[in-house]
Amino acid sequence: MFPNLCPGAASIRPRDVGDAVRIAREFGFRGVDIDIEDPERYGVERTRSVLAESGMRLGGWVLPVDIGGGDERFSADLGELPRWASFLSDLGCNVFIAFMMSGSNEFNYEDNFERMRGRFSEIGLILRDHGCVFGIEFLGPKTIRSGLRYEFIHDLPGMVELIDAVDTGNMGVLLDSWHWYTSGGDLDQVRALRPERVVYVHINDAPRGVPLDMHVDNKRAMPMETGVIDLPGFLGALEDIGYEGPVTPEPFNDGLKQMPPREAARVTAASVRKAWEAAGLEW
Repeated sequence: MFPNLCPGAASIRPRDVGDAVRIAREFGFRGVDIDIEDPERYGVERTRSVLAESGMRLGGWVLPVDIGGGDERFSADLGELPRWASFLSDLGCNVFIAFMMSGSNEFNYEDNFERMRGRFSEIGLILRDHGCVFGIEFLGPKTIRSGLRYEFIHDLPGMVELIDAVDTGNMGVLLDSWHWYTSGGDLDQVRALRPERVVYVHINDAPRGVPLDMHVDNKRAMPMETGVIDLPGFLGALEDIGYEGPVTPEPFNDGLKQMPPREAARVTAASVRKAWEAAGLEW
């Protein structure tokens, strides 16, 4: 696995693709995320060139499909997916990611499960035709689903069940340490995964003194800031199962927003490196 920077997740606003790549590389990241529209804005060949010259790789693309929206919107997005999959995978990154709500006011658990299973099967078949994989993130905090009429998948075992039901061979989980922790997850759940079941990883920490059921999604901490989340154990378990993909900090930290881009990148990289080395991994 490799440390990866998603600039937006660290409140960094690079000028363009080249700037994003330079910032990520300067502070030790070995991968970087860019927006799906960035290659056309920056220039496809120019994007290829800056990645090749820097030795950086792309982490993943946000799936350009509204997976939870109405049928008309979903169908329209699905119709455009083959074009995106062909174009973006040609840039050397075949990973797509999205998050899934952990409840609904309209669909009960069983109906929502079948709805998502059907939608993910359609997505998976299209992406498979282009050699692509996709990871879906479950949302762990109880505070997200408590205001919704029906609960839905909000932990790793539930996501694995859905992946098994989809059965296209190219679906996995976007595993976020925050959502894993707030769902009540443990390291045995991670160790039980096959490496291909994990498509992408987020890391972060949680504030001290908050009961598990009271955590709020946008109130997080920098990796290793508090030690509430066992990031060394989490990363160690991923290493043990043979996960080889991106590990991206997503701290939602207000302090980063006040910093110049390179200072925010430096602080973020230092927090990731601390977790990395605490897990016995070579930075």
